[in-house]
Order: sequence, then C-alpha cells, then structure tokens
Amino acid sequence: MGHGIAQVAAGSGYRVILRDVDRESLARGVQAIERNLEKGIKLAKLTEADRDETLQRIRGTTRLEDAAQADLIIEAAPEQLALKQQLVRELESLAQGSFIFASNTSSLSISEIAKASHHPARIVGMHFFNPVHIMRLVEIVVGQETADETIATVREVGRRLRKETIVVKDVPGFASSRLGVALGLEAMRMFEQGVASAPDIDKAMELGYNHPMGPLKLTDLVGLDVRLNIAEYLHRELGSETFRPPQVLRRLVDEGKLGKKTGEGFYRWNDETADARRAYS
Repeated sequence: MGHGIAQVAAGSGYRVILRDVDRESLARGVQAIERNLEKGIKLAKLTEADRDETLQRIRGTTRLEDAAQADLIIEAAPEQLALKQQLVRELESLAQGSFIFASNTSSLSISEIAKASHHPARIVGMHFFNPVHIMRLVEIVVGQETADETIATVREVGRRLRKETIVVKDVPGFASSRLGVALGLEAMRMFEQGVASAPDIDKAMELGYNHPMGPLKLTDLVGLDVRLNIAEYLHRELGSETFRPPQVLRRLVDEGKLGKKTGEGFYRWNDETADARRAYS
C-alpha cells in the first residue's frame, strides 16, 4: 500500500519521501511504482513525461528522521496497534515542526493510535484501497480528538489525489472494512463448503453486482494474513459470528499461502501480473 500511496501523491504534484525498513523493501516498492507507470504508458493513460516527473518527485530512504520532515505522514505499516503507536512516538520525537499523522489502517482504532501522541488532534485515518492508483475511494476516519482542521486538510489532499472521500466515525471496521470483510469471509465459507469454485464465486459478484473484483481475488491482493488479522479484530471487538475467521483462511495462512505477495492464496499468481493462473484446490 505504501508504494501505491507514494505513486499517486507524486503523480498529483506532491514531493514524496518514501520510507521503508530496509533497502530491499524500498527497492521493491520503487520497482512496483515503475511497473505501474510503464503499464499506464502502454495503456495510453500516462506519457513518458508523466512517468519521469512522478519518479523525480519521490525520494527513497530507510531513515525515519527523513520521513519526519513531511507535513503529512501517511503510514502503511502492518496492522499492529503497538507498531503504529511506536511510529507516532518516534516521529514526534524526530520532527522539527508539526505534522499530520494519517494511518492507512483498515480496522484499528484511530483514537487508540492517538493515545501515543502528544498532539491527538493531528491524528486521523486515511484508508486507501488496493491498488491505490486505480481505486478511487479514501475513507477518512475521525478519532475522538481529531480536529476539524485536520479533517479539512486530508479531505483537500484526497481531492488533489483525485480520490472520492467519505468521513466515518472511529468504530471497529469503520464502514468499508466492516462491509468488505463480511462479504469476503462469507465467500470463503462458500468456497470451503464447495458451493462453487473461487473464480465462479468471484464472477458472481463481478458480473451479478458489478464489483470490479471478486471477494476472493481481492483477498489475495490484500493479503490473507492481513484479512485474518482484521477478521480476528472485528470478531473480538464486535462479538459477531459474521467475523469469525473460516478454517480455510487460517489453514492457508498457516501454510504461508498469503495471496499475490507469496504467489498463492485462493489463486496461484504469475509474478508480474494480477491475473490468476488457476484456482486453488
């Protein structure tokens, strides 16, 4: 998600510092941006000049102190509350001036993240959707102490990124994850019960309900481990059996089949494309 956010921000004219934990991860992120831009050129959606200007606006680093220079920091770290809180603490200790801290979390409480901050009014959720350069929605999540000025600023950023924004209350799963995860988990139960194959379940939603991508293919793209963490969190916080993770999800995660990033999940994936080769069986 991080490299996708960096790409759309740079493509919209912002100067971007892309920070990752090590050089290898950083290189993979930059390469993914380059692939996306090349595909945009092939589809005649971008020019070579657009590509070059976008890449010139991105500066990669592994140093958190470099990221602390930004006016708006959007984190896309794994879905672990303690990790996100630690990022807030470290960034505030490194920053020379004020900044807005926006979490790309799809389920964790913004108010809980803000408890680690000396400036909770500047903590907000900006939940992007994968792939970021294609999906138009940004869900803005308002914590208990998020300031109106912070909300207005990130809405304007969303507009400049050519995204549609919605503003939601800080409740478990917000709006999008609560609905999307419920659909995805039910699709997994249907697959588990042999109701239909993964491609046919996905095709039912793509063609019957005009979804751009079916729930199982989307799960592969998001990451099965990410989906499992979110499902466990929502099941615990909401107490609803709707969000109890299906056994097939736990089994695939235990087997290391996490979706596109590992080459296999509910589908088997080619390394360089988003097209599934054949259904998992």
